[in-house]
Amino acid sequence: MTNQFQQDNLIGQSNALLEVLEHVSQIAPLSKPVLIIGERGTGKELIAERLHFLSARWEQSFIKLNCSSLSENLLESELFGHDAGAFTGANKKHLGRFERADGGSLFLDELANTSGLVQEKLLRVIEYGEFERVGGSKTVRTDVRLICAANEDLPTLAEAGEFRADLLDRLAFDVITLPPLRHRQEDIMILAEYFAIGMARQLKHELFPGFSPRAIQQLMDHNWPGNIRELKNVVERSVYRNPDIEAPITNIVVDPFASPYRPTTRVKTRARQHQASNQGSPEPSNNKINFPIDFKEHCEYLEVTLLKQALEAGQFNQKKTAELLNLSYHQLRGILKKYNLLDKT
Repeated sequence: MTNQFQQDNLIGQSNALLEVLEHVSQIAPLSKPVLIIGERGTGKELIAERLHFLSARWEQSFIKLNCSSLSENLLESELFGHDAGAFTGANKKHLGRFERADGGSLFLDELANTSGLVQEKLLRVIEYGEFERVGGSKTVRTDVRLICAANEDLPTLAEAGEFRADLLDRLAFDVITLPPLRHRQEDIMILAEYFAIGMARQLKHELFPGFSPRAIQQLMDHNWPGNIRELKNVVERSVYRNPDIEAPITNIVVDPFASPYRPTTRVKTRARQHQASNQGSPEPSNNKINFPIDFKEHCEYLEVTLLKQALEAGQFNQKKTAELLNLSYHQLRGILKKYNLLDKT
């Protein structure tokens, strides 16, 4: 267990971090659900691991799953398993994460992306410790400590009807909120040196010569929107690109795309392709389309156009937009994520 924590990067001396670690130590021994809230890159998975390894379940399985990476049906099957014949291609019984984590802990990341159906089944598991596999009728019992994470404000989503309030009540026995790196100024250089030394070892350098005052200022002045994950990438990149491995790093490469030769416009965009090939309006019309066309790109262009118009009509409220498109909230979020439109709402 000690070796595990040596590798978990939960290092620093800021009061914000120490308060979180104290909170974790306090709640870890209890087999109660815990919610971890924090921006991307703040270390939610590492905190979940720490909760598990400081608990009485530390010798049992620690199973994790990112809920945003699967569709509703696949997520349901992955969580609760399925019986043979449950759907096309289900040739044999599949044990879900809850069964595999029996006696241990299950970490569910990106919880806000789960559908109402999955949330309902999660609620039952928390309340009664039982569930049914997809396509099955046999009740399966499980003893799992559930740890969930989100980078969204779940109470606000629950108030808007976009997340089950009763599930939130059960999950939020205690909530650990992780501070972003910009609120841990004392830890930036401690973490930077930790990552730099690790990268120097990977490159088989005899030593890490440190950061110049200019580089230190760059690190301290940056806002770190990607938090610790961004800091790690930036520092490792800067060590790798340092031209003199025996001299302190003088330049921090924050943006790997920075170049005087970087294209400032897209050479090939769906909108321009659409106009150039006269593929027609996204609205129904009698205009003929000039073939050949790229069917996939044409359909994607129509979808994006419709989504943007619906978002505007719904005043960029996802729930209203979903209603305008006759979609569920979670279906809409999945489509917006597909087209990188979530940050536009």
